[in-house]
Amino acid sequence: MTIDLASIPSPGELLRRHGLAPRKSWGQNFLHAREINLEIAAAAGASKPGAHIIEIGAGLGTLTAHLLAAGANVDAIERDRDLCTVLRGELGDLPNFRLHEADAVRFDYSALAREQAARAGEPAGAPPESRLRPAVVGNLPYQLTGVLLFTLLDHDAATGPWIVMVQREVADRMCSEPGSKRYGGVTAALSRVRAIRRVCQVSRGCFLPPPRVDSAVIRLDPRPAPLGEIADPKGYLQLVRTCFQRRRKTLANALLGVADRDQARAWIAEAGLDPKIRPERLGPEQFAALQRARERDES
Repeated sequence: MTIDLASIPSPGELLRRHGLAPRKSWGQNFLHAREINLEIAAAAGASKPGAHIIEIGAGLGTLTAHLLAAGANVDAIERDRDLCTVLRGELGDLPNFRLHEADAVRFDYSALAREQAARAGEPAGAPPESRLRPAVVGNLPYQLTGVLLFTLLDHDAATGPWIVMVQREVADRMCSEPGSKRYGGVTAALSRVRAIRRVCQVSRGCFLPPPRVDSAVIRLDPRPAPLGEIADPKGYLQLVRTCFQRRRKTLANALLGVADRDQARAWIAEAGLDPKIRPERLGPEQFAALQRARERDES
């Protein structure tokens, strides 16, 4: 059984077919723009031989069908039982489709990547640089965007590019540079290990029902090497988060959330930074240098 792109039903048709309506409380807005689905599939490399993709929030399966039609092997995650019934009924007979009825926030992406590698016949002892790293795609619920991105960050080493749809304002922040008004802690945290760029804009009219805001698709690619090595990633995230809670203060004052004044001064000096600079002007390399100084001080 194969999928013909022209025969993929629209979200409206699928909702009518299965007697469903979008759940407002879950922020369900279904993408119906075929050109955006095709652009996401292309960005995910769905047509590459042996492509493996993990889809977050498969919903009615419209994007899923485009990924499958391109030839990808798709592991779809969906927590809504009614939508899982739709996915099984519409796509369940396809050999390259697997459904996981689960919460994407608590999902073990690393374990699934290992399973995918085993199914592909990859040797268990394959070196990290040659291991299968599935792409992750998804239209992220606006209220869970940050939580899901930090969940994926825990599985950074096991996953390939992330191609995700987010609120356009969030995309603007994610693609911003240090020192700009939009630059924030999430960008500083993620861009240490991921290169972030915009794929395309998505207007609110591309969804059923239309949300109140526009969206954008962004791509987060694994960097060949992090922008600054650290021993404690959780500590790095805490440091970045604390500094951006005080983004308009000087760095010496912002660090008081995780250090006393003498420690803060010592870390700043060891990192070679200006104590009067504001955290919003620091890139991931500078935050990593601060974290390394902190780790040496605490060891």
